[in-house]
Amino acid sequence: MFALALEANRDLTWRDMQHLTVLTSKRNSLYDAKNRFFWTMNGVGLEFNHLFGFGVLDAGAMVALAKQWRSVPARFHCEAGGYTGPARIPMDKSLFLTIETDACFGTETEVNYLEHVQAVISMNTTRRGNVQMFMRSPMGTRSMILSERPNDDDSTDGFTKWPFMTTHTWAEYPRGKWTLEVVFIDGPPQSGHIMDWTLLLHGTKEAPYTSLPVSDPHSKLAVVKKAHENRKKM
Repeated sequence: MFALALEANRDLTWRDMQHLTVLTSKRNSLYDAKNRFFWTMNGVGLEFNHLFGFGVLDAGAMVALAKQWRSVPARFHCEAGGYTGPARIPMDKSLFLTIETDACFGTETEVNYLEHVQAVISMNTTRRGNVQMFMRSPMGTRSMILSERPNDDDSTDGFTKWPFMTTHTWAEYPRGKWTLEVVFIDGPPQSGHIMDWTLLLHGTKEAPYTSLPVSDPHSKLAVVKKAHENRKKM
C-alpha cells in the first residue's frame, strides 16, 4: 500500500507516510475480544486503540490523499521538562507524576502540533513485569506506554533512561500538564521507585494540514483541520 501511495506521489517522505497512515486508516469492526482495550478519541478527534493503533490501512483512501498531499512542515524535537526522584510506587494505588511544559515556546525547537511523544524513564522494581505505565496529555488523552508482561521477572536491572513512546496524541496541542501514572498490577506485594522522567515532544511548529483541500467534511483530515483552526482562535 505504501508503494502505491509513493507511485501516486514520489515526493512523499517517511513522515508524510505516517501522516497519511493516521488520516486514512479505518476502525472498521476491529475490537479486543478480551475487553481489555477500547477505542478512544484523542484531543483532536482521532480514534485510536492500544492494540490496533489508528485502524486498518485503506489503500484507496491513502492513494487518493497522496495525490493531493503537500509535505508536512519540518519536525522539531523539544525536551519539554523532567522529574528527578526517587518517587516510591505505592503497592495499592497509582503513583502520579506531572510535568508542566510550554513545549519550548519561543525557541528554535517549539512544538505546537504533536507527532511522537517519548517518556524517558529510569525505574527499579522488585518485579518489572508487574508494572503498568500510562501517560496523559494536556488535552486529556491517556495512553498506555507499558503493559503487563507475565514473563518479565527482572528485579535488578529495571529501566535506565528507557524511551517509552506513544503516537496516540497525534496532532494534539502539547502545552500544559503531562501526567505519568505508574501502577503495580494485582499479584504478590511489590515495591519500586521512579528515579527520573524526561518528557520529549516531537512535532511541528506550524499546522501540518493548512494547505490541504478537504473533499469529505466527515473525513479525519476535516476533523483535525477544524480542531487546529479552533485552537488558533483561542
